[in-house]
Amino acid sequence: MSASSAFNDEKGGSSNVGEPEYGHDPASGGIFSSDYKRHDDLKEMLDSNKDSLKLEAMKRIVAMIARGKNASDLFPAVVKNVACKNIEVKKLVYVYLVRYAEEQQDLALLSISTFQRGLKDPNQLIRASALRVLSSIRVTIIVPIMMLAIKEAASDMSPYVRKTAAHAIPKLYSLDPEQKDCLIEVIEKLLADKTTLVAGSVVMAFEEVCPERIDLIHKNYRKLCNLLIDVEEWGQVVIINMLTRYARTQFLNPNMNESLLEEGGGEKAFYGSDNDDDTDDEEDKEEKEKKKTEATAIVKRKPYVMDPDHRLLLRNTKPLLQSRNAAVVMAVAQLYFHLAPKAEVGVIAKALVRLMRSHSEVQYVVLQNVATMSIKRRGMFEPYLKSFYIRSTDPTQIKVLKLEVLTNLANETNISTILREFQTYIKSNDKDFVAATIQAIGRCATNIGEVRDTCLNGLVQLLSNRDELVVAESVVVIKKLLQMQPEQHSDIIKHMAKLTDNIQVPMARASILWLIGEYCEHVPKIAPDVLRKMAKTFTNEEDIVKLQIINLAAKLYLTNSKQTKLLTQYVLNLAKYDQNYDIRDRARFIRQLIVPTDKSGALSKYAKKLFLALKPAPVLESPFKDRDHFQLGSLSHLLNAKAGGYQVLPDWPEAAPDPSVRNVEVKESVPEWTKCSSREKRKEKKADKPFYSDSEGESGPTESADSASDTASGSESGSGSEESGSGSESEESNEESESASDEDEEEEGKKKKKNVEKIKARKPVPESESEPSSGEDVKKSEKKSKPRIGSSESESEEDDDSESESSESEEEESEEESEEETKKKKKTTASKPPSKPPKKENKKEKKEMSLLDFDDFDPAPSPSQVTPLNNFLSSSLVTDLEGLSLTDNVLSPTTIVPSGNLKTYELLHRITGEGLSVEYCFSRQPFSPDPHMVAVKIQFTNSATSEAKSLHMEDAKLQSGMRIKEFPEIEVLPAGETVSVVMGIDFCDSTQAANFQLCTHTRKFFVSIQPPVGELMMPIFMTENEFKKEQGQLMGMNEITEKLTLEEKCQGEHAVVQRVTTAANLSRVPCGSDKECRFAGKTVTSGSLVLVSVVTKEDGAAQLTVNCEKMVIGTMLVKDILQALTQ
Repeated sequence: MSASSAFNDEKGGSSNVGEPEYGHDPASGGIFSSDYKRHDDLKEMLDSNKDSLKLEAMKRIVAMIARGKNASDLFPAVVKNVACKNIEVKKLVYVYLVRYAEEQQDLALLSISTFQRGLKDPNQLIRASALRVLSSIRVTIIVPIMMLAIKEAASDMSPYVRKTAAHAIPKLYSLDPEQKDCLIEVIEKLLADKTTLVAGSVVMAFEEVCPERIDLIHKNYRKLCNLLIDVEEWGQVVIINMLTRYARTQFLNPNMNESLLEEGGGEKAFYGSDNDDDTDDEEDKEEKEKKKTEATAIVKRKPYVMDPDHRLLLRNTKPLLQSRNAAVVMAVAQLYFHLAPKAEVGVIAKALVRLMRSHSEVQYVVLQNVATMSIKRRGMFEPYLKSFYIRSTDPTQIKVLKLEVLTNLANETNISTILREFQTYIKSNDKDFVAATIQAIGRCATNIGEVRDTCLNGLVQLLSNRDELVVAESVVVIKKLLQMQPEQHSDIIKHMAKLTDNIQVPMARASILWLIGEYCEHVPKIAPDVLRKMAKTFTNEEDIVKLQIINLAAKLYLTNSKQTKLLTQYVLNLAKYDQNYDIRDRARFIRQLIVPTDKSGALSKYAKKLFLALKPAPVLESPFKDRDHFQLGSLSHLLNAKAGGYQVLPDWPEAAPDPSVRNVEVKESVPEWTKCSSREKRKEKKADKPFYSDSEGESGPTESADSASDTASGSESGSGSEESGSGSESEESNEESESASDEDEEEEGKKKKKNVEKIKARKPVPESESEPSSGEDVKKSEKKSKPRIGSSESESEEDDDSESESSESEEEESEEESEEETKKKKKTTASKPPSKPPKKENKKEKKEMSLLDFDDFDPAPSPSQVTPLNNFLSSSLVTDLEGLSLTDNVLSPTTIVPSGNLKTYELLHRITGEGLSVEYCFSRQPFSPDPHMVAVKIQFTNSATSEAKSLHMEDAKLQSGMRIKEFPEIEVLPAGETVSVVMGIDFCDSTQAANFQLCTHTRKFFVSIQPPVGELMMPIFMTENEFKKEQGQLMGMNEITEKLTLEEKCQGEHAVVQRVTTAANLSRVPCGSDKECRFAGKTVTSGSLVLVSVVTKEDGAAQLTVNCEKMVIGTMLVKDILQALTQ
């Protein structure tokens, strides 16, 4: 659109249009209607001399843009006001121009001079807006003007304008890539900026324009690490991802020696590697020799010492695991996974598990990354096994990913729990999820040989299931399992041969035929008959099945030609004229191979070897096995394919590059802004100024002081500034880093005694943690007088010791303490490696709260506490798992009673409710809004002929202490429809009823919900040893014992477990004895422990014991369980 035509349209356009077109949407109002007359009014207002009218017009136009309306025809009228002196109007004009400058480039170019004047405006917002508009005009002719504007803005006094300059750099680069060299100069200048506002934006520009120029980062590395905690969230993500790649090129692999360390230890000292040879006497001599040579080679090499800059990055990113932004937590997690020593990676597990409470989109990304991590670092997620259990409300893709993680985490100690979970999942209505569960069972069976037979028997029972998809998936998995040891399972092959009449899923039929053909020697009588049946239906089968029928015929012809010669010829003749050319080719090929003729070549002699060769069993691997070559958290990792703009994660260097490149001289680091020179002089004079520039001086206490100890290891400051601690100014830290080592040697001896005394004085602080003032005073005094001494070895140890610390201030204190303690130990114990276990025990005693602590977390016990494998794989496990079946006759113990077994109660009868009937049940799922409430599922059924409206509850009459969380109002329930909602009730650990009114739009009904005592508790998971220990503490008044006689139908272990878990919401505790069943739970409100054990004896006699902190609950629970076991 040319300028002249635009102005003509504006002035006289209405005469050509005819009748105005009025908007029909009454909600849009006069402001937003689409008729031309209104636009004329706006144009008149913009042409007015009054600023108030112009401001009102611009507000309306911006409101139109916000609603998605097209306001481009107002461009000429708006652009005239770009020179308006009123700042408010000017801001809105710039907002409009940023939106439409790219579309109306010709008109925008007319105002270039105004934008250039705007770049000199005293108001920083106007300067930034002018640059933003200028960079939005995508015309190559103004590239020099844009380049000049960006250079000027990069030297601006305002950090906001410098940030806008950083944003404009990628825009200019995409418009004219030839400007790269000039832009790199600007990026280099902006990277030296000390304000947190600019840091994230300039790193983003660096990533877009010149990610390969890693030399630009050297001088700014330490500053970026120290600023990181105060940068805005999206800037943090960009910086962390960039620093991950930087660290992979500049530091050595911290896990380079882990192959020589013990697998389970993870934290074993390096020098322990010499003793490895003595432990494995059964190894071959060659392997021993090889290990010795490797060990001596590595001993000759210097032991790994972490670079202080590497430690600085790890320490400064760790607090961000508590960020509210999921992307920041994910970025820190991938940094730790790719860069941290193996012993320290575990800190990210708790943060990632916290993210799984977010929206399903966040869960999906997090679980993708957890699935990849859990293959290499299984141990760090094992304590949180329960967090990966599947909820009925999860979407299918989340369920499948959780299954993947559970399968990766399966080992000999927890396989029984995981298989019991899987057993419940098979009963789901989600068919894709059930199929994935069956595949997961197959993977567990291949990975853990001890449960292979149990899984196989369970899958065979699934073959009698009514659901064809379940049967088909089971067949495919059984086929893979049978390949591992077919000779032991000929009965299963016979059983599967009978299924060919019923199963119609092509993949399942093909799998059965392959099995029968491959192991035809094991079923010599059945195989020919299967071929006979298949020959009848050959023409109607799918292609994949036809190919397997041809293979079966060929294998039988080679092993049993008497019975099958004619059948084989018949099948090959049918295949010869098939529509699919693959099948025709296969038939010709096989006929020539197995039926020897004069023309047949040399291959026909080896037909038997070709067809009946031993085939290796398939390896069932995780689809996430090789994904970690992509950087975690990236789009490429999510898609498992390289996405556009992805920067490859570099390999670790063989030798460490020169660390001195990160040392900065004072002269180089002084900014070049001329207007800031006086401020810089003041900074040089005052050593107690904070690290940040004036514009960011008010940012609160951070870890930058703690982090700067690596670079300014010898610095000492007399100020007690709370904002950023001592010696965190980058000029000082850079200057002193060069002479740090000399100062360390001289001052270490003098300072160490003082520091140790201070640490001793601070020992009783944890006891008085409830008094914040005293703790803060101690911390301040320590910060004032305590010198910082940087040593990479002590830092790597202190980071391990302080893993349990979560809040930033506590983390800072603990790291300072442990740093000094480890140095003291080094002097006294010389070359002896520090003993870690006692320290860890002390840390555990000190319990702290943080964002990452969950009140409903019960991490699974560590492997050292878990019952040995042979106890788990006793007959009780076999009975637990033998019924992986969907049929109702096999009752299996589950942690959560399936919805089919939940008892429903009537809340409102349909006659009383005038056609509205209401039932409720206790869903036994955690109530997410409040974990101290019992979840009650309420089902409304409208049996009336008219619809019910406004279903809600009100006027709740509750006993003292009880609370209720109302269900959301149901606006309309059509006739004949049913709807379910969930409400939460805190019964305060009592069986008193919750009374309330159930209301429709016409009537109110008084109803009450009274819980059985068994629904007031929730299951918890504990080991046998923990159960015995807790039971020993709940003796005397807290223990109730009753003797009973079990009926014949209730004497089996399955029946006992099923009846107890139906009566009370408890979980099964593993037990070494076949005669005893144990259960554990806790009350929902107060968390009081509930332990139940049922010991069966001969002739149906049994003894029931309940241990409970609350005697009333224990007494009522005994009655309910007795009734359940004896009725």
